[in-house]
Amino acid sequence: MKNISQELLEGGRKLPLVEDFYTIQGEGYHTGKPAYFIRLGGCDVGCRWCDAKYTWNPKQFPPVEVVEIVARAVSFPAKAIVITGGEPTQYPLEILTGELRSRGLQIFLETSGNCPIRGCFDWICLSPKKNSPPLDKNLAEAHELKVIIETVNDLIWAEENAAKTSPECKLFLQPEWSRYEATIPVIVEYAKNHPEWNISVQTHKFMHIP
Repeated sequence: MKNISQELLEGGRKLPLVEDFYTIQGEGYHTGKPAYFIRLGGCDVGCRWCDAKYTWNPKQFPPVEVVEIVARAVSFPAKAIVITGGEPTQYPLEILTGELRSRGLQIFLETSGNCPIRGCFDWICLSPKKNSPPLDKNLAEAHELKVIIETVNDLIWAEENAAKTSPECKLFLQPEWSRYEATIPVIVEYAKNHPEWNISVQTHKFMHIP
């Protein structure tokens, strides 16, 4: 990954914003919830099936003032803010999350969990990746574990990560979009035999929304 200069971020007062928009959460535990998404650029994980590869190089996205990002977020009726990427935990998020929380907003994080989490979040959705595994501390603090299933072997990876989460963590298996037809029957049968797992589907793609 091409790193962005930490000096340009001014300690988190600026962040490499890719896009921000108001939509409906399409995945995981909060599926169907109206939410304002803040997508940051830069990712050191690099999943080959990623549907946001355009975010990987943070140098393509000049840092934007957090005050500007927050001002746009609060101009919408959303009560939930989702911070995603890329991999947002590459950056100091204390200022961004503090400003959002001071305005009474709930803050949700979507992360692979491979970096220390900096900031204050109401909900952490951790989606672990084999090529850059999550930190055990992040797994223990996750509210939601969402494992992408591309092949049947990924179910083993899912269980390995679930074993490191808290008893309260919500567990989800999600078919990789391009393999949906092939994997969904396997995932359904697995969840029926292991009811601690739920199934997440990318409903926003069926709804044709961001």
